[in-house]
Parts: sequence; structure tokens; C-alpha cells
Amino acid sequence: MEFKDYYKILGVDKNASQDEIKRAYRKLARKYHPDVSKEPGAEEKFKEVQEAYEVLKDPEKRAAYDQLGNQWKAGQDFQPPPGWEHGFQFGGGGFTGAEAHDFSEFFETLFGQPWGGGTRGGRRTHFRMRGEDVRATLPITLEETYQGGSRTVTLDIPEVDPATGRVVKRPRTLEVKLPKGIREGQQIRLPGQGSPGIGGGPAGDLYLTIRFVPHPLFKPEGRDIYLDLPVTPWEAALGAKVPVPTLGGKVELKIPAGSQSGRKLRLKGRGLPGQASGDQYVILRIETPPADTEADKDFYRRMAEHFRGFDPRRKRGM
Repeated sequence: MEFKDYYKILGVDKNASQDEIKRAYRKLARKYHPDVSKEPGAEEKFKEVQEAYEVLKDPEKRAAYDQLGNQWKAGQDFQPPPGWEHGFQFGGGGFTGAEAHDFSEFFETLFGQPWGGGTRGGRRTHFRMRGEDVRATLPITLEETYQGGSRTVTLDIPEVDPATGRVVKRPRTLEVKLPKGIREGQQIRLPGQGSPGIGGGPAGDLYLTIRFVPHPLFKPEGRDIYLDLPVTPWEAALGAKVPVPTLGGKVELKIPAGSQSGRKLRLKGRGLPGQASGDQYVILRIETPPADTEADKDFYRRMAEHFRGFDPRRKRGM
């Protein structure tokens, strides 16, 4: 069974208004009416046009068809999704003129048989469909994941406009709980906060994927945190105790004497919290003072003379 693109059949855009759909239907119905048209295949085209209009003229059926159509293209081999088992109860103004048995298998699979005998199993039921899940990205700071808490966010969530059946985006403000230690790429599920259901069906869920905002100091890797720490040559050479920022506040770090640039020191348990908390790794970066004055330059000349036997390039075979 092939998927039918009802918008393509009527020659309208997926965002077309109800008036545009009605005008397109009337134009094509006149063009292909069997009593008027002499074109080959006019009768089949007439039936297709009526079937397409039967769906798109009704906001509820159109909304259900649109949700389904996000995953299919015209002509693709179609299988209805799980749970798609009840048809619409047709009422109101009846049909556009087509005989009931002229509707396609595709139509009957989605919406049931639209004539007097009822739908499948002899029962007349309203169509109920669960709303679509919605996915969005939630940027948070490393401080927020370290401390946990909650965040008020405003997101554009798809909703079905009851007047037109079109899916529109409207802002919705939500209170989101942030678990301690949540990592980048993990998801927070908010049940029932996705797209609304159709025909009284339940709403979908909202899934928020966590993304870390780049931090000016820290770089996360899993639950571990990395920090580049500038130190002076004498701190590295002689050893020192210096204050180091962490997500939980500053702590004192002991720099061993004789440390080189690039040395990695560990602050145990100072990474992101979890069942097994991460660590913070401090990478030493030796920075030399500028030689802006003659006195500064003279000091570096005396230091060079003092360490004239030291050649870091020779140590590496360069």
C-alpha cells in the first residue's frame, strides 16, 4: 500500500489555508468531473481529488494526517504505525460527493470506512491519536549541573490550531528540574508536555537534551573537569601552595617543586557529582614575566648566564 500525498494531489502547499484548499478542490473537481472532462483517467483523478479534500477540509483529520506525513513521502510503501486502530466517526455535512467505496485502501486504513455501516468490527468510534513527542536542546552551565536545582525555560512547542488543523508553534513556560551531575547529551523527559493528542488522545512528551554552555575556565570530559592553571617559573621550580578555582569554590593546591609546564595534578572528587563523582585535573602552564624594562632584561641576561648549560631542546634531541 502506497502513501498518498493529499497536498500534492490538490496542488497546494502544506501550510495552505482552508480557503486555499477549498478553492483548489473546486477547481480540480470541475476539471476532472466525469460528466465534463474528456481527459484520460479523469474519473480516477476526480476520486483522488475528493479523497484528498475529505481529509484536508477537516481540521482533526488534517492534523492526524500531518503528524503521520512527517515520516512518509508519496509513493513509499506504507504501514500504519502501532496503535492506529480506530477510524473517525464521520458526521456533519456528509461527503464531497464520492461514493464510499471509491475511497482508497490507504484512506480506509487511516480513517476507517466513512459510510453508514460503521467502522471496523461494526463499531463507530472517534479517532484518538497520541500527540507527537517534541525534542529541544537545553543549554545549561557547569555550575548548574554541579549544584542541581531547577530552571524556568520558555520553549516554542507545536500545538494544533483547532480552527485550521495546522500545527503551529506557541511559547510555553515550564519549570525544569536539573538533577545534580547531569551530563552533556543526557535527556530530561517531561511527560505530557509535547504536542497535544488528537480526538482526546494523550499528549506527547517533551525531551530536553542537555548541552553545556562553554565555560571560561573549565572543560568537562565525562564527569571529570579540566583546568589550565597559569603558574610562575619560581612556583614551578621551588614549589608553592596556590588557590585554584573549582565548581564548588576555591581550594588550595600544592605544586610540587620541580614541576614542568603540562604537569597534571588531581583534585579528587572535585568533578561533576554522581554515584561516583568525577575529579578535577589541573594542568600547569608556566608563564614567564614580561621583559618590559631594562632592569627586567638585565635580570633575564643574568639568569641566562647562570643557567647557560641548560638547553631544553637538546634534552629532547632537537
